[in-house]
Amino acid sequence: MSDKYDVVVIGAGPAGYVAAIKAAQEGFKTACVEQWADDKGNALLGGTCCNIGCIPSKALLDSSYKFAEARDHFAEHGITVNEPVADVPAMQKRKEKVVTQLTGGISGLFKHNGVTSVVGKGKVLAGAKVEVTDAEGNVSILEAGNIIVAAGSVPVAIPPAPIDDEYILDSTGALALSEVPQRLGVIGAGVIGLELGSVWRRLGSEVVMLEALEDFLPMMDQQIAKESAKIFKKQGLDIRLGARVTHAEVKNGQVEVTYSNADGEHTETFDRLIVAVGRKPRSEELFASDSGITLDERGFIYVNDFCETEAPHVYAIGDVVRGPMLAHKGSEEGVMVVERIAGKPAQMNYDVIPSVIYTHPEVAAVGKTEQELKADGVNYKAGVFPFAASGRALAAGEPEGMVKLLAESDSDTILGCHVVGASAADLVQQVVIAMEFGSSAEDLALIVFGHPTLSEAVHEAALAVDGKAIHIANRKKRG
Repeated sequence: MSDKYDVVVIGAGPAGYVAAIKAAQEGFKTACVEQWADDKGNALLGGTCCNIGCIPSKALLDSSYKFAEARDHFAEHGITVNEPVADVPAMQKRKEKVVTQLTGGISGLFKHNGVTSVVGKGKVLAGAKVEVTDAEGNVSILEAGNIIVAAGSVPVAIPPAPIDDEYILDSTGALALSEVPQRLGVIGAGVIGLELGSVWRRLGSEVVMLEALEDFLPMMDQQIAKESAKIFKKQGLDIRLGARVTHAEVKNGQVEVTYSNADGEHTETFDRLIVAVGRKPRSEELFASDSGITLDERGFIYVNDFCETEAPHVYAIGDVVRGPMLAHKGSEEGVMVVERIAGKPAQMNYDVIPSVIYTHPEVAAVGKTEQELKADGVNYKAGVFPFAASGRALAAGEPEGMVKLLAESDSDTILGCHVVGASAADLVQQVVIAMEFGSSAEDLALIVFGHPTLSEAVHEAALAVDGKAIHIANRKKRG
């Protein structure tokens, strides 16, 4: 026996649950299949992002930042407090409350919009059918007019450091620690590693980050990356580049880690070790052999620009397809796909997807980096404005970092924006909007920005593109 739906979504993370809600809003009979379940057998909605990723990590990042502010900076503002104490279990309890509130909200939205939640592991069969296997092994079939695969991603494991969930942890385990490790090792100095390392460094850990790559944050604009590295070093993060971990072993309640770099082989001992070397698509066992779906060598599902797979009426979105593994990218792909199913000419502009590292200060970017423009032979101009020259940043005690704007030399069209500093994510989003409408640097320069605000740094960077910044000495332009 099978149930029939207009749209069946596999996965209830940010890509899947948004697609499901949107489909229901468009009038489609919709089901969302999710294999995670709570103790009562109800689907755990929200995926990795809401349950063990983006949201819980930001909760701990904010809690640890407030603690560090009280300990290190309140006195600068004339505020005297007793020596603050980090109550990690209380922070974890608050984190869980945030997660519960958010995931419960998604469940409420499913009910409000008429989305049917199906608990079990989904598998795409030929003929636009989805096989669902529940925790007891019972199998049911959902017939679908359209299938949207949004199965998400999982942490990458490395053989030299096998996860044991006690001493050697992945990102999930790193967010569940009940006490502050005296000495913490982190394999990987990318987005996840930096955020997790920041949490525990603020709370008192000595943090050593072992990054195999020779360059720090190679995907970011290198001027911003270098500035970020200086700030993180000042905060006490010991970031070692070109450090390839070859072995990790638990001995006497500690983790002994061996790594090699240009100077040879080294050994360090940590109380806990976090493996944060990236994520991979959760695409295994998702498709029957005759489903018509193709995976690439890394396990990503092959799709076109509209997230259509090679099988009719089967789409794939989010972390299981090409492009950055970002929750907002997957969500908007879900909206695009549903609108196309509804017969609307929807599409996505993949050139203006922002990315953010939620350290403090934040690091955020959209569009092309300076090194990419050079490699592509694009004639460009750049404007940079430091937060040290911003009245609002100084008043807030946030003088570190800068805003960098890149524009095409002749047309003045904005090609990219890169920020390290307070509220970087929100500042970059302003430029995302400008880029979506094809704005020029001059367009931003002509807009009136409120004073005093951090946003003025974006305005000044736009002015600096043509050497017309007001609150810094302008550099002479090339040519």
